[in-house]
Amino acid sequence: MSDEVLRSDRPPESGATRTGEFKPTLQLGTDHDLCAGCGEPLALRTILESIEELGLAQRTIGVIGIGCYTALTSLMDLDLIQALHGRAPSLATGAKRMLPDRLFFTLQGDGDMANEGLQEVIHAAARGENITCVLLNNGVFGETGGHMTATTVLGQRTKNTLEGRDATQHGYPIQMVDLLAPLGGTAYAARGSVHDASGVVKTKVMMRRAFETQMRGEGFSIVEILTMCPTGWFVPTAKGPGYLNEVLGAVHVTGEWKRDGRLLRGAEPEAPNEAKERGAV
Repeated sequence: MSDEVLRSDRPPESGATRTGEFKPTLQLGTDHDLCAGCGEPLALRTILESIEELGLAQRTIGVIGIGCYTALTSLMDLDLIQALHGRAPSLATGAKRMLPDRLFFTLQGDGDMANEGLQEVIHAAARGENITCVLLNNGVFGETGGHMTATTVLGQRTKNTLEGRDATQHGYPIQMVDLLAPLGGTAYAARGSVHDASGVVKTKVMMRRAFETQMRGEGFSIVEILTMCPTGWFVPTAKGPGYLNEVLGAVHVTGEWKRDGRLLRGAEPEAPNEAKERGAV
């Protein structure tokens, strides 16, 4: 691409030209039933693109939790298993032990993983189950009205904390990656965000690393993805990304928390080009 095309100090001299598919091959469509401004479709894209680029589409099975994101299953051209609320890690554990050569990931919200099924994911990590758990964290039970979850940050307004979460009444938020990273069975742990383009790119790097970790048989991996939910936050759609970064992102800090057996505590992920050079597993 020439420097002229990349210039941003003046309007382009010609219109943009579409050069390829706008969606991942594993995504069956671009329309969804979620609220305007929801970040979960962006998170899904990072998952599907990572699977496709690693050449694992025919070997992947997703285990889906209960939440708004469950509606996205109709867009996923993958083998899927529906789990009971909070039980996706246990279901993925059993399936992975039966089919150890497959790539298994769970897709769960913060209500599903941190409230309904906290014990499931903790024990899966402690055992070093060779699965990848994906947490979509927006700090609310979006599907059931937008009330507080275990990850809701102090001061955050939800349907049942209208004055903001108060530690004296509701306790402190559980930071899932911080909790799971130190466990001996956890091989990779990271937290990304989809509030801007840079966040999406870094999150995709994390997803690739997690899947590669699993396919090398190194143990449990988790990627937490901060996603927008302007409906549940009482904010205009356009303000969702800023709210995510400034409110949830200030507490649930993004970065890599464990890699190659080392605790990193929020280090920036490797450059995307380096991840790509490793190629398919």
